[in-house]
Amino acid sequence: MKKPSDEHSQAGGYGIGELLGFGSQSVRKNYYPALQDRIEELEQERNRYKWLFENALHGVFQGNLRAGFLACNPAMAKICGYDNPEDLQQRVIRLREQLFCSASEFDTLRQELLDHGSLSARETRLMRADSTPVHVAITLLRQPDLGPEVVEAFVADISERVQSRAKLVQLNADLERRVDERTAALQQANDGLHYQIEEREKAERGLVVAVKAAQDANRSKDKYLAAASHDLLQPLNAARLMISALQESQLPSEETRMVQQVHRALEGAEDLLADLLDISKLDQQAMVPDWVMTDVAALVEGLGEEFEAIAANAGLKFRIRTIPAMVKTDQRMLTRVIRNLLSNAFRYTPRGRILLALRSRSNTLRIEVWDTGVGIEESKLEEIFTEFHQLLPQGTGGRQGAGLGLAIVDRMVRVLECEMDVVSRLGRGSRFALTLPMEGNREPQESKPTINTAQIFAKGFSGAKILVIDNDLSVLESMKLLLERWSCSVITAPNSDAALAYLDTTNENPVAILADYHLDHEQLGSDAIHAIRNMLGQKIPAALITADHSVETRQMMRLQELPILNKPVKPNRLRALLSSLLASG
Repeated sequence: MKKPSDEHSQAGGYGIGELLGFGSQSVRKNYYPALQDRIEELEQERNRYKWLFENALHGVFQGNLRAGFLACNPAMAKICGYDNPEDLQQRVIRLREQLFCSASEFDTLRQELLDHGSLSARETRLMRADSTPVHVAITLLRQPDLGPEVVEAFVADISERVQSRAKLVQLNADLERRVDERTAALQQANDGLHYQIEEREKAERGLVVAVKAAQDANRSKDKYLAAASHDLLQPLNAARLMISALQESQLPSEETRMVQQVHRALEGAEDLLADLLDISKLDQQAMVPDWVMTDVAALVEGLGEEFEAIAANAGLKFRIRTIPAMVKTDQRMLTRVIRNLLSNAFRYTPRGRILLALRSRSNTLRIEVWDTGVGIEESKLEEIFTEFHQLLPQGTGGRQGAGLGLAIVDRMVRVLECEMDVVSRLGRGSRFALTLPMEGNREPQESKPTINTAQIFAKGFSGAKILVIDNDLSVLESMKLLLERWSCSVITAPNSDAALAYLDTTNENPVAILADYHLDHEQLGSDAIHAIRNMLGQKIPAALITADHSVETRQMMRLQELPILNKPVKPNRLRALLSSLLASG
């Protein structure tokens, strides 16, 4: 058997031991086991790299830029659409023309690689076996020791990333398109909105013009109504006073009957005119309440005195029950409500009795009007508050009105923010109740002198000197005639100057003054009263008679402590007012 040293000598070569500087004997004895171990380690390392090369997820290849593949792994073959690496190496022999989709892009990469020695994760497209492109990210390293243009490459398939990026680009494009469309729509809507705003502004300007025109028309209407009511009430007032004076006279039966008919006709005209004016103001919300603390007991007593004569003429029993009570309300409107309820009760009570009562419940005050009249069917209780609704059909008794009294009551109750309820039994009578919040009980005051209205009607005013100021001569004549029938001594004057001139020539002062509010030449009856008081040096009891129903006038006269009697003047109200003035004097 030949020795290794002999074989080496014969072959004329060198052994591993000689290369490492050992003699052949030493190698055999000392180095062989260590070398064997090293060879085994290198083999294991080689096998590990080979496994990594063959099982890598990314493509790995070694190639010549001027030729084809020198080596490649299965992942590279899969990326390029080939069955195995051998098939890829055999079929792709020119990287420039067969692997890269763009020769110019290959040239750009090659030049950059030659200049810098490497390039990292550069995106490009490779040609698959079916001639379709595949998007990859390629990293190239030059290996000049293996050849001038030998490179090692790592290839990652980024098709999904490119597709996602393309989808994202498409989504962005769609979003931008939708934004543009939405912007265009918003711009169109904005243009439409601007147009609508312009149209609305035009409409608002037109509405302002229309409102101003309506307000001007309303003011003109109010002025017309005020002027018409004043012009209508003046002759009605004169006629009413004249008829009242005739009623106080001794006339033959036929003339008395005719006077009564004229009296009823005038009374109906007056009531209708007053109701129409009030209902018009209430519907236009032009009647504003004048909230003041009101002594309801005193108010009710005054109404009682007013209706005592009516009760006496109708042969009805009329009673009043009061309690001390103060409420914050509009005194004129509350008076109108109670007066309308009482008028309704007297109108539809042919016989029996009527009761006006004040009752307190908790912190509220109830004003109740009871009657034993014809009553109302329960099914018609809601209808009685509608305009022009007759409570009873013609021929059932009672003076027929225009059907506005309870309609006015219903509206005024709402304006006064109080409550009203009604109960009634057909043929037995009715009860109307008004509920108001009560501010507190009025402490008993020093009793005022009471006036027996029945005695006043019988005896008159015993020569009391009354000064009447009115610019309408027919009213002056009628007022003088009526007051003289009541045994008054009457002084008449058309204005303040005439009254002052007369009083300057006599030493006998009037005990009361009745003055029209609107005199000629824009003079006011209140100014005439103050001038007379100043000249005489005493506060003579006085009142104003006017067709002006405004809140402002009432507030102004209340500050001046001047009572108001509205036209047309009814004799019973005038008598009650005059009695009150004489009692205060």
